[in-house]
Amino acid sequence: MARHIKVKAEQPTFEQAMHALEEAVAKLEKGDLPLDQALDCFTVGIEGASRCRALLKDVETRVEQLLERADGSLELEPFADGGEDHG
Repeated sequence: MARHIKVKAEQPTFEQAMHALEEAVAKLEKGDLPLDQALDCFTVGIEGASRCRALLKDVETRVEQLLERADGSLELEPFADGGEDHG
């Protein structure tokens, strides 16, 4: 009797997911896709955006956990939003 082993598909890297998202946006912006292809393209874009968001959230958490004070002790600080003015 044959055994079927399910292998989990590897998740795309941030760069791969961003590339898929960018390609989907470019295709959709052209506006010349039939409806079914446009929907498929939209789905790929949403999946890429979701993957990017999840990876960025993970990185944000890791950065918060790794901030180190000058004396060598670790301090958990919130991740600084790039939009804040630190001047």
